[in-house]
Amino acid sequence: MIVRAYGDASVVHRRDADWEHLATLFPSIPGARQLLDLNVSMVLTSCGFGVPLFEFLGERESLRQWAEKKGDDGVRVFWKERNQISLDGKPTRIVSE
Repeated sequence: MIVRAYGDASVVHRRDADWEHLATLFPSIPGARQLLDLNVSMVLTSCGFGVPLFEFLGERESLRQWAEKKGDDGVRVFWKERNQISLDGKPTRIVSE
């Protein structure tokens, strides 16, 4: 089955006041840079007949290992150098200015 959620979302960065509360709702991940706060107004489902079958094999450890090796300061430098603009050319506001 396919689930489509419609509504509004806002990005919550680590420096935002809502981060502390929202981050407690998820396992702590070094290198986590933002959360999406979703206000879902409508959910639709469809059959998913054309969606291929996949098997969950486990979580990837790459981000955790990378972030632990870099440390908090190194991660922030990386964000500043490499994550200021999204793939569609919009500012991410990932670091404070």
